[in-house]
Amino acid sequence: MNENLFASFIAPTILGLPAAVLIILFPPLLIPTSKYLINNRLITTQQWLIKLTSKQMMTMHNTKGRTWSLMLVSLIIFIATTNLLGLLPYSFTPTTQLSMNLAMAIPLWAGAVIMGFRSKIKNALAHFLPQGTPTPLIPMLVIIETISLLIQPMALAVRLTANITAGHLLMHLIGSATLATSTINLPSTLIIFTILILLTILEIAVALIQAYVFTLLVSLYLHDNT
Repeated sequence: MNENLFASFIAPTILGLPAAVLIILFPPLLIPTSKYLINNRLITTQQWLIKLTSKQMMTMHNTKGRTWSLMLVSLIIFIATTNLLGLLPYSFTPTTQLSMNLAMAIPLWAGAVIMGFRSKIKNALAHFLPQGTPTPLIPMLVIIETISLLIQPMALAVRLTANITAGHLLMHLIGSATLATSTINLPSTLIIFTILILLTILEIAVALIQAYVFTLLVSLYLHDNT
């Protein structure tokens, strides 16, 4: 097979125009809604999961932090559906693009930090210098804490990109190995195919876990600044 290993990560185009925007807007269309007074089982299960996730993330927040609940729930639903749709054959996963993940991480991180400086400026500045720090170490610690603060959105984006990309590459390699051995050794093909199925199940779990981790870390940044 001469297929490029990274071909699935190239942003698709339609008539020379980027189709990433349409792909990003597609997952919300799959979320079912109900116009009836009594919901069906799918809607009820969906609402139960949203309430459970929202309750778990918002318990530690005060009143000001809970104003972000709608944004955080929307974020985790968007990332989860995008990751899951990316597991389908011949599909494109926007969360494998570092630029998109940075576009999600930087505004949310910046909003939380700005809120912290506006509402609790003394506590926000105190994070740069822990109590009891020796005087000679003060300049170095301030620089280190500043760098650690500025690196947070990059860490968020890189973590999501790396985990989703690594899983897709591994599935591509094992799938290619299954196809290559199908005409050579049938028992080996069955073993590799079983590994591929198990890996696919694992990737479904990773897609959901990474969405939860990304949103939870944004929630923790918000908690530190409210």
